[in-house]
Amino acid sequence: MHHFSQVSFDEALIQKYNRQGPRYTSYPTALEFAPIADGVEMSILQQKDPAVPLSLYIHIPFCRHLCYYCGCNKIITKKNSDSGDYLDYLFREIRHKKSLLNGNAKVKQVHLGGGTPTFLSDDELSILWRFLQDEFDFADDGDYSVEIDPRELRQTTLAVLRSLGVNRLSFGVQDLDETVQIAVNRVQPHSMVQAVMREARELGFGSINIDLIYGLPHQSVASMADTVAKIIALAPDRLSVFNYAHLPERFTAQRRIKDDDLPSPADKLTMFGNTIKALTDASYQYIGIDHFARPDDDMAIAQRQGKLHRNFQGYAILGECDLLSFGVSSISQIGEHILQNSTDLKAYQARINDGTLPAVKHIRADEKDKLRRYVIMNLLCHDRLDFADVDERFGIDSRRYFEPELANLHQMAEDGLVFIDETGVQILPKGRILGRNVAMVFDEYLTQKHSGRFSKVI
Repeated sequence: MHHFSQVSFDEALIQKYNRQGPRYTSYPTALEFAPIADGVEMSILQQKDPAVPLSLYIHIPFCRHLCYYCGCNKIITKKNSDSGDYLDYLFREIRHKKSLLNGNAKVKQVHLGGGTPTFLSDDELSILWRFLQDEFDFADDGDYSVEIDPRELRQTTLAVLRSLGVNRLSFGVQDLDETVQIAVNRVQPHSMVQAVMREARELGFGSINIDLIYGLPHQSVASMADTVAKIIALAPDRLSVFNYAHLPERFTAQRRIKDDDLPSPADKLTMFGNTIKALTDASYQYIGIDHFARPDDDMAIAQRQGKLHRNFQGYAILGECDLLSFGVSSISQIGEHILQNSTDLKAYQARINDGTLPAVKHIRADEKDKLRRYVIMNLLCHDRLDFADVDERFGIDSRRYFEPELANLHQMAEDGLVFIDETGVQILPKGRILGRNVAMVFDEYLTQKHSGRFSKVI
C-alpha cells in the first residue's frame, strides 16, 4: 500500500529537475486553446450528458486593492455599482446556457472565485446564490465554497454565506509578516486572520483552506517558518502553498516588485522544504504539487481511496462532474471539450448583449489526449501509472505505446524518483514533489514553443 504521508525533500534532486512546466489543471493545457467557431458552444451545451453531474464556477473579477504578486484575471475598482451591473450580465449568461441544457443534471459543487467574491454586498451574494439554486438542482450533500479575502469581509458576511448553504471557505493569506505584506500591498494582521478563522469555525463551515505563497519580496527562511507555524496553530483543514512566479513581462502588477527584494532560489527551496517538513510533522498529508490536507479531510481521504482529481481549481474530490463556468475569463470543461470565456470585460459584455454565448476559445480533446490526460492526472493525484488499468480502459498495450516515455523516465528511476516494473510506474517519496516533472514526460504538447510561459516547478 502506498503511504501518501511519505514525502522526501532532496534538495540536490529538486535543483537538478527544477524547470518550467504546466500545473496540469487541464490536459491539453490552456496554451493549446484555439479561437472558437460559431455555434460550437451551443452544440456542446445541447449535447451535454444530463446524467453527468455539474460543478459550477462563478468568476467575480473585482478587487478593491491590487496585490502586486497577482496573476489572476481581475479588475481593480472601488465602485460598488460595478458589481450590480456585472451580476446582470452573469444572470443573462447563466439563463442562456441553462436553457440549452437537456435534462436537469445534479449540481454537486459550486465555487465562487475571483478577484474577490466578497466584493459583492451581502445582498448581492444572497441574490446570486438563490438565483443559482432556482436555476439548478443543488445536491443536499454538495461541496459549496467561496474564496475569502479577510480584509474584505463585513461582520455579517460569513453568517450570510453559511445560511445560504456554503460549507467550505478558502482564505487568501499568502504571508503573515508585515514587511512582506507591505511589499506586496496586502496588509492583513495575524489577529485579523485569527478572528475570521475563529468565526468560520463557530459558524460550522466544514472545511477551511488557507493559501500561502513562498518566494515573495522580503520573505526570509525565518519569516516564512514563523508564518507557517502561526498557520499550523490555526489548524486549517487544507493548505495551498504556492510558488511565487515572478513574470513581470506578463503581469503588469508584478513590475512593482523589485527583483532585488526577492529571496534567492536557494532560500526559496529551503522555505519550501521547511514548509513541507513543518506541515507533515503536524500530520498534514502532502497531496501533491502545492496542496496539503489533514488526514481526516475529504481531500486526503479521496486520495487514499484513489478518487482524487484535478481541475481548474486545483485538486478536487468530485471529478466525475462536468465543469460549467460563468463570468469573464472563466473556463468550462464539458465532456471532451474545454472552453474559455473572453478575458476582457467589455468584450464579454458585448457578446452577452448580442445574445451570443461568451466562449471565445476552445479545444476538443481527442482519444490520444484523453489517454494522456488520464495518465497525467493519475500520476499527479495518485502517484501511479497502472499499465493494466490503462490497457483495459483504452484498449492499448501501454508498455509498448509509452515506450519512448518510459525510456525518458529512466534517469528519474536511476535518481530514485520513480520505480518502474511490469505493472506500471510508481512515484516514490523522493519524486512526489517533482510529480509535475514526471507528468511532463507524458505531455505530447510540451515543446520549446511554450518555454517561459509557465512557472518553475518549485
